[in-house]
Amino acid sequence: MNRRANADVQGRIEGLLADFVESGAESGLQVAAYLDGEPLVDACAGWADRATERPLGPDTPVHSFSTGKGFTATLVHVLAERGLVDYDTPIAHYWPEFGAEGKERATVRHALTHTLGIPQLPPAVTAAELCDWDAMCAHVAGARPLWEPGSASGYHGWTFGWILGETVRRITGLTPAEALRTYVSEPLGVGDELYFGLPESEVARAASLVEGNWAAWLETLPPDAPFRRLVVPNREVWTTAELANRRAYLLSDLPACGTTTARAAARMYAALLGEVDGVRLLSPERVALVADVAVEGKDRMLLGRYAKGLGYFLGLPEAGGERTAFGHHGSGGSIAFADRERGLSFGLTRTRLVAGEAAAAARVLADEIRAAVS
Repeated sequence: MNRRANADVQGRIEGLLADFVESGAESGLQVAAYLDGEPLVDACAGWADRATERPLGPDTPVHSFSTGKGFTATLVHVLAERGLVDYDTPIAHYWPEFGAEGKERATVRHALTHTLGIPQLPPAVTAAELCDWDAMCAHVAGARPLWEPGSASGYHGWTFGWILGETVRRITGLTPAEALRTYVSEPLGVGDELYFGLPESEVARAASLVEGNWAAWLETLPPDAPFRRLVVPNREVWTTAELANRRAYLLSDLPACGTTTARAAARMYAALLGEVDGVRLLSPERVALVADVAVEGKDRMLLGRYAKGLGYFLGLPEAGGERTAFGHHGSGGSIAFADRERGLSFGLTRTRLVAGEAAAAARVLADEIRAAVS
């Protein structure tokens, strides 16, 4: 696309963002996209903190919950590219304690595809315990799988982060946050925008989240639904604005989640598709491997049918449902993905957490950008 076409897309996205915020449908949105390794869109509107009238800027970090799982998967793949981890090696090879309770043959691939079988948290787990790295790693290491690893897939909403994060720590000697910075965010020039836990010095920069209808949607889930009963077994660990605005939570190294700007997330996915300012995170061959269908079918926790690659979901609605697109949603409506067919990457963060029709902004904005480059 030429410079004039880029400006036209940027202008249309800025107009849509302004409309969403002015209508009251949104509080604050960031949207970014890259095309063939070059910035295409970097736009934002609304508030980082409406109570203090602090505007949302393009460099404001926004907690985006499970959108961060895409960062974790990418970090694991970068380590694999360097020969430091193998997908089919048992996790217990790197982390011996993990081999307890029948998990001695459970592999890194099982963790990436949510087929390991330990999505469950202790029923009375607290928000403080959620932020206790050693305690939660001890939980997953000592947990008995609900199914034979590899035999089924069920979304490991929280446990994904400790399983892979501690594996990364055992391999590299770095905390997940340090490893993400060393291997992914600093090489891409977004060391101050792409995080698991925030450094103490950065907390004041982060946006404050507000509830839309997301917490109410969680409330509608039957208490015996697998996701509610096992993955988020009590309100203290529901993925709500109340949790995300806790200082201790934002500071915690939780690789099931992430705090980011839209442009940093889009840049990371762009560097999976090709070079971005001379940096490419993975070889084309590895991208083809990790973004291909690894498991498909009914998810035992989410109960819908999904296609998953190695750490990414495929064919997300915001990506037009196309299997050549891979990425990850976050609770409340954030998302980031790469579209291999178009050479396009996309990131959206939001400060108002929403579900269902209220989350339409992401689809509308992604469709607008996709139409512009098709």
